Amino acid sequence: MKISNPVSKDNYDTPQWLAAYVHSCMEKKVAEQLRDMGIEYYLPMQTEIRQWSDRKKKIERLIIPMMIFIHISPRERSLPLALRAVNRYLVLRGEHTPAVIPDKQMERFRFMLDYSLQAVEFHSTTLTSGDMVRVIKGPLAGLEGELIEFNGKSVVVVRLDMLGCATVEMGVGLVEKTVRENIQEI
Repeated sequence: MKISNPVSKDNYDTPQWLAAYVHSCMEKKVAEQLRDMGIEYYLPMQTEIRQWSDRKKKIERLIIPMMIFIHISPRERSLPLALRAVNRYLVLRGEHTPAVIPDKQMERFRFMLDYSLQAVEFHSTTLTSGDMVRVIKGPLAGLEGELIEFNGKSVVVVRLDMLGCATVEMGVGLVEKTVRENIQEI
């Protein structure tokens, strides 16, 4: 997986995925404002059932608190920054322009969140490398990622460079080993 900063005259109007930092507890409000502005966004959330002593309740849980992904062209990049709750874009160390998240990484991340029956966790810590795998059974069939051992469980990892990685618990019988692609693409 690779986060890059390609902006040329040719792609000045081509939308790119950027990660924007937002104020705490304002993620849904920013999503509404972006929708009203006609700007494509992705707020990674997952529905869970929480158990309290007296009841169960379905809740929406943020996967990455204080962050929203925005699909916008370099020409329009300043529009979301006009919103009070948007702080700034993710910028790589030593760079001056927002880090661009490749479409393929966002596609894999969204697929994992949309179709996983298990809770997806996001880890900002570096995880040890493992075998590259493709899920062959279940609702995540076709998802490619890295199989690792984490906290004693087999999990499939989809990395988003500079942010961390999303993980979902996955039985080894549901995946097949694939040829390792260039690690910069995964």
